[in-house]
Amino acid sequence: MSAPLEPTRAHAGEPHRGHLGERLNWLRAGVLGANDGIISVAGLVVGVAGATTDRTAIMIAGVASLVAGALSMAGGEYVSVSTQRDTEQAALRLERYELETMPEAEERELAEIYEDRGLSPDLAAEVAHELTQNNALEAHAEAELGIDPDALTSPWHAAWASLAAFFCGGLLPLVAIALPPVEWRVWACAGAVLVGLVLTGWVSARLGNATVSRAIVRNVGVGALTMIVTYVVGVLFGITTG
Repeated sequence: MSAPLEPTRAHAGEPHRGHLGERLNWLRAGVLGANDGIISVAGLVVGVAGATTDRTAIMIAGVASLVAGALSMAGGEYVSVSTQRDTEQAALRLERYELETMPEAEERELAEIYEDRGLSPDLAAEVAHELTQNNALEAHAEAELGIDPDALTSPWHAAWASLAAFFCGGLLPLVAIALPPVEWRVWACAGAVLVGLVLTGWVSARLGNATVSRAIVRNVGVGALTMIVTYVVGVLFGITTG
């Protein structure tokens, strides 16, 4: 008879909710920021390059887009996560109040949740009682609200992650369009951007256990469409003002 697997080895590859939620929050902020940086700055510098060959004008526009976009991403992420955190904290305060004022009703409610998930009434009541005795707020918050009171998302962490990701992503098209000679600028930038989007698509799919090909096609498609449209607009603008 074979020996049972050790718990740590048997479940080593399984995602656990707390760690998975934290990883997905960082992944969301990082990948969104990097993609936005690559596509936004690439669209702007390619558009300007379609209107003029002046390297200084292209670089000024690119740097302005890089700085403004990074700050915008950081500010937007901070506001968004702060709102989410405020909502979670308000829900936890209400849950804490209910546990203090009506503990029996709250324990019955927790037992009903586990009954709905497939446990027998007796076992659900036992589980609810033991979890409540151990850490009532944590048990009720996770079961009723889907919140871990000890792992609320930090708005500052999300903001800095978005800022850094956007800035790093935006540097790619900026450098790619600044270095080559005039006749190769747009092509070099487009090639570098597509490579960058393939990479971010692959990383996001691998970390999120999603389909790699779908993530890559989605990233590359959006980036290519953005550069084509902005380049055409730049060319038309350049012809009009030329």
